[in-house]
Amino acid sequence: MLVKTYGSAVYGISAQLITVEVDVGQGAKTQIIGLPDNAVKESQPRVNAAMKNSGYTYPRKGVVINMAPADIKKEGSAYDLPIAIGVMAAGEIITTELLEETIIMGELSLDGSILPIKGALPIAIQAQKDGYKKLIVPAENAREAAIVKDLEVYGMTGLKDVVELLEGTK
Repeated sequence: MLVKTYGSAVYGISAQLITVEVDVGQGAKTQIIGLPDNAVKESQPRVNAAMKNSGYTYPRKGVVINMAPADIKKEGSAYDLPIAIGVMAAGEIITTELLEETIIMGELSLDGSILPIKGALPIAIQAQKDGYKKLIVPAENAREAAIVKDLEVYGMTGLKDVVELLEGTK
């Protein structure tokens, strides 16, 4: 199943939309493509551990994660959370219809907690400009991002909290 989540790449004081496409299908390997740096490539074991320690199971099928546009370098660990949510939705571990209107950013700790990121304000500004209604960021970044008007900002502390918010159970 193919699912798209949305994040943002920060360059100085500006940001650009990044689409994280996740397809869970055949095979047993996870591939991350779309010009990721080493920190992004290392997200797979962090996502796997965070899911396990939050009570979820990483799909036992092949997972392809494409970060578009492919000509822009994706740097840092802030893509962990949109990758995790994409994997969970594509693997039918969670169901939500809010992904199309939500930007998601955050680094995952192995225990499933969400660590702060850099650039929450430029991400929020770009999300609002691009017409997104919701922004999910680490709790430590929520105040900074909430400066932007006409954008619902959710500061989250853990992967399980994000899942409950997206599924409408929190």
